[in-house]
Amino acid sequence: MPVSVPLAIALFLTIWFVVLFAVLPFGVRSQHESGDFLTGTDPGAPVAPRILNKILWTTAIAIVVFGLVIFAVSYLG
Repeated sequence: MPVSVPLAIALFLTIWFVVLFAVLPFGVRSQHESGDFLTGTDPGAPVAPRILNKILWTTAIAIVVFGLVIFAVSYLG
């Protein structure tokens, strides 16, 4: 492995969180857009955020990006 294990873990977690923040807005409909308001909530609050689905997509994308980074460090660097 071209990087140490602690560095690889830190790199993966950094990539994972960056990808998470990129994936979070996909497919979100607010209460205002759907017309389904709950009393006492913000109209911009999501109706169904589907967090588990987004976590799975984030992990899959982060694994691919991490693999590309390790490949670049190993063979191109």
